[in-house]
Amino acid sequence: MVADGQRRVRGTSAVLGLTLLAAGLTPGAARAAGTVAEGSTRTDRVCSVDLGSVTPGGDHLAQAVRATTPITVTQMRKTTFIYSGGGNPRLSSYFTYEPTAAAGGWADGLVVQRDGMYQSRYDIDPDGAAENQVLKRVGAGWDRFKAMEQVQYQAPSHVEPLRRSVYALRDDGLLFRWNIDMYGVWRAAGSAAGFSSVKSLALISKNYSFDTFLANTRGGALYTIRIPTTAALKPVVTMVRSKTWQGFETLVAASCSLGELVVGIDKDTSSAYLYAIGHANGAKTAIEGRGKIPGTFANPVYFRWGPMPDLDRFNGDS
Repeated sequence: MVADGQRRVRGTSAVLGLTLLAAGLTPGAARAAGTVAEGSTRTDRVCSVDLGSVTPGGDHLAQAVRATTPITVTQMRKTTFIYSGGGNPRLSSYFTYEPTAAAGGWADGLVVQRDGMYQSRYDIDPDGAAENQVLKRVGAGWDRFKAMEQVQYQAPSHVEPLRRSVYALRDDGLLFRWNIDMYGVWRAAGSAAGFSSVKSLALISKNYSFDTFLANTRGGALYTIRIPTTAALKPVVTMVRSKTWQGFETLVAASCSLGELVVGIDKDTSSAYLYAIGHANGAKTAIEGRGKIPGTFANPVYFRWGPMPDLDRFNGDS
């Protein structure tokens, strides 16, 4: 599907279908994904995405996708039988992974199984086996949601409290937000219409003022969606590219010296591609196609592994 950094276009639809309350929507010429824009983010420093997935057998997999030349993939962890008892998740937020002094660690995140949202947590012993597994039901009514992400932000100084929000996209194009307080209580924090053509959301920036997602559509466009966190949910949507991004069912992003390193996963071909995306600036945003990622990407669910919130930095739009 990709040769020498150029993605082929699947389909010829000219309808982008992203009918938003679109302050900041900027149409116009845009380079195809995979080309090197002026002000390229190319660098010799190695960056990586800690790519997570749920296998068909209910295992958790962690792989480091490194922006070397050529791209390298290293398996970091495989923790077995996490979800073997109650069925695999349909959706997953990013998962926090924290190593412990005893050479094990713990993992924590959110998953959607069937129509339920669950807090998923487990410890990892020094041999890599899961123990003390907890799958706590948060609520029902999640069968119509097609994308979900948890955003946790805390400044390194810890002067301000942890901010924790969950965003979820329903199949009718409504984007919802919930805020979670220090006691774990969820509170609805608004919704916005017009996102029916969005296929995937990847976090690229977070702070106390706003969160920003990268989104691709069925028509092939790539957008940033900036959402204020201290006011009503009124997204500011900006076009980054007008075409060639429709092939990806999942986008997973991580910040590093390249800017935002983005993995695009094409489930139709079980393949994945790596991009370095510079600071968000509409159609002027630098995008460099790093190439096809070696291996097969056929797991049903993909997500990002990340550190504790005060160490988990995203500055792609700030």
